[in-house]
Amino acid sequence: MNMQAMMQQAQRLQKEILKKKENVEKKIFPGKYEWVEVSFNGKKEIQSIKINKEGDIAQDDKDMLEDMIMLAIKDAMQKIDEEFDKEMGQYGSLSGLM
Repeated sequence: MNMQAMMQQAQRLQKEILKKKENVEKKIFPGKYEWVEVSFNGKKEIQSIKINKEGDIAQDDKDMLEDMIMLAIKDAMQKIDEEFDKEMGQYGSLSGLM
């Protein structure tokens, strides 16, 4: 394979990687734990937080609710990482391009 053909193949591969990365970044990833739901886009930017509890939340539940929010965020982040790995895993050896 000559140098020009290798360069063209590398450029096609780079475009494919960028397109897959953009696709992941556009998706919305929900995270949920108990009373709390959060959503992030694939850039790990928070899109929403929702408390799914009817009525007032007692002061005693504040610490527990904060823990639930953290766990819901962790859940959403894990889903983003899994999607990114699924889409980009085949390019693992080219991580410098991502």
